[in-house]
Amino acid sequence: LEQHKIKFIGPRADLIKKMGDKIQAKKIAEKLGLPIIKGSNGAIKDLEEAKKISKKIGYPVLIKASGGGGGKGMKIVYEEKDLGEQIELAKNEAKKYFGSEDVFIEKYFQNPRHIEVQILSDGTNTIHLGERDCTIQRRHQKLVEETPSPVISKDERKNLLDTCVKSISNLGYHGAGTIEFIYEDGKFYFLEMNTRLQVEHPVTEVVTGVDIVKRQIEIAATNKLSLKQSEVKFSGHAIECRINAENYLKNFQPSSGIINILHQPSGPGTRVDACIFQGCKILPYYDSLIAKLICYGKDRSSAKTRLKRALDEFVINGIDTTIDLHKKIVNHEDFIDCKFDVNWLSKTKL
Repeated sequence: LEQHKIKFIGPRADLIKKMGDKIQAKKIAEKLGLPIIKGSNGAIKDLEEAKKISKKIGYPVLIKASGGGGGKGMKIVYEEKDLGEQIELAKNEAKKYFGSEDVFIEKYFQNPRHIEVQILSDGTNTIHLGERDCTIQRRHQKLVEETPSPVISKDERKNLLDTCVKSISNLGYHGAGTIEFIYEDGKFYFLEMNTRLQVEHPVTEVVTGVDIVKRQIEIAATNKLSLKQSEVKFSGHAIECRINAENYLKNFQPSSGIINILHQPSGPGTRVDACIFQGCKILPYYDSLIAKLICYGKDRSSAKTRLKRALDEFVINGIDTTIDLHKKIVNHEDFIDCKFDVNWLSKTKL
């Protein structure tokens, strides 16, 4: 598109490529002053190198595909005896899904949270739209996202957001982007950067009143972001549930078929982003996400109350969905008390 002088809504092709490669992204993040996770300095060359690195940073370690995403090409290793086998499995997955068998090693965090920062930039004017807490996941795929994070302090928030704005300002970035972090024991560690709109962007939109898609188009059309940081006002709390066409009782088995009954929730502080309808055929060839339910309130408790009502109103018949799972999550005392990490769902009986 750049070669043919066709405007692309988003950052430059070279930045998409660099930040899409987890090894390159980590090196760039370190240069920009973002805190990074200890691990290999690039792709691992052989098993002996992998053993030395793993011993130095301490087990458990995480093997990750350089071009990976969505949990593909990721393996956790708890002991050295399993390292060689898991590296080969990760390489095979990486080659299959991403066309490159390059993998690297990082320290594995056992009980972290997943926090990310939404930014907008025209290369000169860079602003943040706050952070999102995307901790509740399964197989490294987010299920529930909320903003603001209910667990980080005011000072932690300010330091994180200021650091991200400064870093992206130095990158010469254009468009919307998200910087993702692991958060554990009061510290943040750079995970990756997504050079695009995130599935969970609606929670940020309802809390800030900023139309992120509109701002992406504005930056592409004018090379300028007219919105200043001082103009962004944060108000209330928002939570999003990803409604997937899956049977969560059968290990999240994908579900296809025809939706024969559909009733979507509505009312104050309730938003549904979807393109499904009664009679819609859900095919087995695509990602299982079919709708997003977003609820807003003056605080987390209010947003949660609206979310419970909206989930009770949401009816999809003809296929299996994760609606009932979300009901169990939002009613669980751990969710209410914010006592969960990225592994919470896999070790909790609902």
